[in-house]
Amino acid sequence: MTQKSNDKSHIASHMPGPDPDESARQSLTKIKQKFLVMSGKGGVGKTSVSVNLAIALAAGGHRVGLLDVDLHGPDIPHMLGISGMLHTNDTQKMVPIAYSDHLKIISMESLMHNRDEAIIWRGPVKHSAIRQFIGDVDWGDLDYLIIDSPPGTGDEPLTVAQLIPDAKAVIVTTPQEVALADIRKSINFCKNVNMEIFGIIENMSGFTCPHCNQMVDIFGAGGGQKTALAHDITFLGKIPFDLEMVKCGDMGVAFQEKFQASPITTYFQDIAEKMAV
Repeated sequence: MTQKSNDKSHIASHMPGPDPDESARQSLTKIKQKFLVMSGKGGVGKTSVSVNLAIALAAGGHRVGLLDVDLHGPDIPHMLGISGMLHTNDTQKMVPIAYSDHLKIISMESLMHNRDEAIIWRGPVKHSAIRQFIGDVDWGDLDYLIIDSPPGTGDEPLTVAQLIPDAKAVIVTTPQEVALADIRKSINFCKNVNMEIFGIIENMSGFTCPHCNQMVDIFGAGGGQKTALAHDITFLGKIPFDLEMVKCGDMGVAFQEKFQASPITTYFQDIAEKMAV
């Protein structure tokens, strides 16, 4: 971590108690279900899926936390139109930002005075930061914690696997072959760290042309579903590509709230129901 970053954030600057990993695990006892949303490569819409799964679960009346552990590229606050800095309560725990009555969020971006500043951290500091996002945060009682990790199988998902041994992986992919090669790495990662794979989501699966109303498979079709079948993993569903979702993310507007009648909203609600079983 650079000296400049250390001056601007207290993350990883102090550790609670003699065994901070155990402190983090104790805080997880109030959270019923934990899901790590991961992908083998970037550009598959993993963060968008994380956000929309959290919103769908919260819309069902569940108490949901959304934890952004993509420390180098935290996009969740921007996607949801959230601003402002995190603060601490009387017990010196960080208070998540409330997006709604049922959804609260922790992200590295909410600890940065200058959001254009690069976070230059090595693995041990990342571990400490994620540990504090769990153990030093007043999450309260939650039904679900959705954890958005950066792409790949590096420090962040490994830290989650170590700190949250009962977390389940939701793997996001797109249909094309280059993405499927990387999803197999995610599958092997989960096997190596003994993380249960809850299922696979095929994102950007088809695009309805706004002119002719025909479905176009711009990224191929069915690859995620075939991979799930080949590895005996639950296939959670397909999410089509929609330009309105891109626009909503750029504007900081929740897609499901603006387009409640959209088939995509229904698809996310269907997957949320599978998670809620």
